[in-house]
Amino acid sequence: METETGSTPSHEVDSNVMESSSKVRENVDLAWEHFSLGADEKGQNTFTCIYCRQTYKGGGINRMKKHLAGIKGDIGSCKKVSHDVRYQMLEYVKEFELKKKAEKQRQEEMFSVPSTNSDMQEDDDVQEVFSSGHGLPKKPVLGKRKSTNPVDSYFAPRTTPRAQPGRKSVFQSKERVRQADMAIARFLYDNCIPFNVVNSVYYQKMIDAVAVAGPGYKGSTYHAVWIPLLRDQRKEVQLLVESQCRHWAEVGCTLMADGWTDTTNRSLINFLVYCLRGMVFVKSVDASDIVKSTRNLFKLFDEVVTWVGPKNIVHMVTNNASNYVSAGKLLCEKYKTISWSPYVAHCLNLVLQDMGDMPHVERLKKRASKVTVFIYNHVALIAWLRKRPGWTDIVRVGATRFATTFLSFGSLHVHKHDLQALVTSKFFVDNRLTRESKAKEVVSIILDNSFWDDINVLVKISSPLIRLLRIVDSDQRPAIGYVYEGMHRARLGIKKIFRMKKHLYKPYTSIIKNR
Repeated sequence: METETGSTPSHEVDSNVMESSSKVRENVDLAWEHFSLGADEKGQNTFTCIYCRQTYKGGGINRMKKHLAGIKGDIGSCKKVSHDVRYQMLEYVKEFELKKKAEKQRQEEMFSVPSTNSDMQEDDDVQEVFSSGHGLPKKPVLGKRKSTNPVDSYFAPRTTPRAQPGRKSVFQSKERVRQADMAIARFLYDNCIPFNVVNSVYYQKMIDAVAVAGPGYKGSTYHAVWIPLLRDQRKEVQLLVESQCRHWAEVGCTLMADGWTDTTNRSLINFLVYCLRGMVFVKSVDASDIVKSTRNLFKLFDEVVTWVGPKNIVHMVTNNASNYVSAGKLLCEKYKTISWSPYVAHCLNLVLQDMGDMPHVERLKKRASKVTVFIYNHVALIAWLRKRPGWTDIVRVGATRFATTFLSFGSLHVHKHDLQALVTSKFFVDNRLTRESKAKEVVSIILDNSFWDDINVLVKISSPLIRLLRIVDSDQRPAIGYVYEGMHRARLGIKKIFRMKKHLYKPYTSIIKNR
């Protein structure tokens, strides 16, 4: 048959595919940054190390990783590579070997068929072996019994990688997987370990490492986990931090001071450094005796900046408390290349806190608190409400710096009709609770339309701010691009609620502007 004009021969297609795949590996594998690829006079690939300038022929990228990792055997080790690169290449080689062993073991388990008495009984009944022919068996070959079947000659053996596993081996493999899952789950249940631990990036790596070690592996002892393994892990983290520090000088970084208060009312500050490669925890400081002093706080910031490197830092972020703001300004005056800005989430929390401290909001909060306290203090009332379709518990007002006040307003407004149905029902009217003064006050609040109108206004004012707070307080994606547009929409929404009447919206927009 003649080949059509313009068609590509198969050997040319294969060469193109091989060339494109090598280019993909070159672009994807990070190890190519440490080698230069060339070719000798025969067209064979050569690899030149950028550190020791040694050139090697043949092999692939994994062989060159061993060169940098210092693994002796089929290639010499590099004497001039830095410690962080050597550690990185060593981890790459370990990961490759683990995957290779795990895949090999998985294939062996999948295609192996354990022998049973029934199988041996069936095999003993076979006394003749037919050689494969053109679809028909030939003359029988007499001799020693063999554990084969005449049909087996027409199929590949089950131990080959391309063979289809039998039903028995598939069922046994599923049972082994289920037993392994149950063992892991039992360990989590018995030690009260949170279920989200399975989302850890090291969870599957741990399981793979145990699978590669084989059935004879014994878990680490208490002493090993406590001392030698912890010491080794600390060394790995130090190498990782050192590699990050060298990256700060190349692209710059952001220094973050996260202030918080623990259960013993100590004022702690966590210092973290962020760059394109990730975040590094620097240290945590107990600043209970200096947090109120701007000058002492500035000295603490200056000490951390000196450790990170003033030339490496381009941005510093702290909370919006007055002493942090003053210390940040002093730092910017000393180091002209550093800019300061507050946490967006903390600013939004303070905006909502200032709005919650307004006199009319305080009065509304007290009235709403009386309703929720009365309902939840009487089991019969809450039991009646829980029978209502679509009922969910009311968010209660809490004395925190977060948005619980406005969240409770929104939750209470959602249950407006349920609460009004309760106080007008025959169940409530005939109840002896209606004779109490507190019950009468709660009934008057629930049936007061002005109360619900005021709550509705505050819910509309706070909704854009709470929505923006959830965005900036999330770790799913960078949120700085939403901040300015979100604040603009929040102020514009407040003005529209009050129909552009300045004397009505000014108290709310001025809080946003000041913060």
